[in-house]
Amino acid sequence: IDGGLAGFIPYALMAPALAQGYVASGTDTGHVGGSADFMPGHPEKLFDFAYRSTHQMAVAAKSVIAEFYGDPSTWSYLNACSGGGRHALTSAQRYPRDFQGIVAGAASWDQARLDAARIGINLTVNRSTESQIPPSKYSMIHGAVLQACDAADGVKDGVLENPRRCAFDYAVLACKGADGPSCLTAPQVESAKALTSPFKDPRSGRTLLESHLWPGAEPQWATLGGPDPPTNSLDRVRRFHLKDPTWVFSLGNIGADIDRAVRMDGGLLASIDFNLAPFFDRGGKLLMWHGWADPQVPAEHSTIFFNNVVRAVGPGAEQSLALFMLPGVGHCGGGLGPDTFDKMGAISEWVERGVKPSRIIASRVTDGRVDRTRPLCPFPQVARYRGQGSIDDAANFSCVVETESNFPRR
Repeated sequence: IDGGLAGFIPYALMAPALAQGYVASGTDTGHVGGSADFMPGHPEKLFDFAYRSTHQMAVAAKSVIAEFYGDPSTWSYLNACSGGGRHALTSAQRYPRDFQGIVAGAASWDQARLDAARIGINLTVNRSTESQIPPSKYSMIHGAVLQACDAADGVKDGVLENPRRCAFDYAVLACKGADGPSCLTAPQVESAKALTSPFKDPRSGRTLLESHLWPGAEPQWATLGGPDPPTNSLDRVRRFHLKDPTWVFSLGNIGADIDRAVRMDGGLLASIDFNLAPFFDRGGKLLMWHGWADPQVPAEHSTIFFNNVVRAVGPGAEQSLALFMLPGVGHCGGGLGPDTFDKMGAISEWVERGVKPSRIIASRVTDGRVDRTRPLCPFPQVARYRGQGSIDDAANFSCVVETESNFPRR
């Protein structure tokens, strides 16, 4: 399942599964073309886009497998990211019998609120010409963040292992005089804080979205802080949630817009049923992952979901639930950190042999060559350098628990 607005069979995503010996299937989520043009006049297709297509894909694939091979499939898995990650969570919630193992990367759950808040964040950064942060300053800001926080995890490697430990104050970059390439104006400081803080209603101060970008994502701030809101967010909120393709957003009214979008969505793209006991009770395993430097779906979106499931199901949930955070990694991959790991190997070992992943090795590939490996640790554990050996070798790192009590409040 592709992310965004889908609209095509993701053959490129299916190919690796075939190469590994799996039978692979995909869905266009019920429409053709990566836009929201299918919605007006076809409200039934929204149900397909929201969740029904993934279920029907599973039913059809299992039928074809049984007919072709003469036996039903023994195991079934779903592996997807972003909007596909939302489908993955939705499958665990709505259809707990469809898959034994689910891999959900950077899942964009609570889609209506997330999309409308993205628009609000963008309007905040672009509230005036003076408040806009030129992309030419992103690397300067990122460098300052690394200078302040890179060594907090015990090793200076250009990546923040745990951005939650970084209490960087963008005000230290404030220009002492005229604006320049190595400083931020006062309005730009406020914009930087808006990108990295819970989004609040400009009128009431009410928190509209808890999740936010974390330090380390600065090179990709243009995704939310560029001159225009993300196109996918605009299309979904206007056509799916508000049912008004011509709606004009304003910062003064964004709180009401977010509330109305969530209300009119009616839970279709929400995936907020955190009680996954029906999925877990029948042996289902959910492996979530997210890049800490994701500029699109905030990394905290996954930590919040993880904690909500544990609260809803109880401590026993962690026998069937795991979250791995990827330092320095962007949306569904990319970035400065190791982003390549064997997702299917981890989930199949867990489902078929009962071995929950306690450490997954990820690689960073540069110019076709692996130049760094690191262990991915189950949240809330982090990788800690042992003090000897190459910092590019995962063997020299251990997974340790860090208490959150001394983390800075945001």
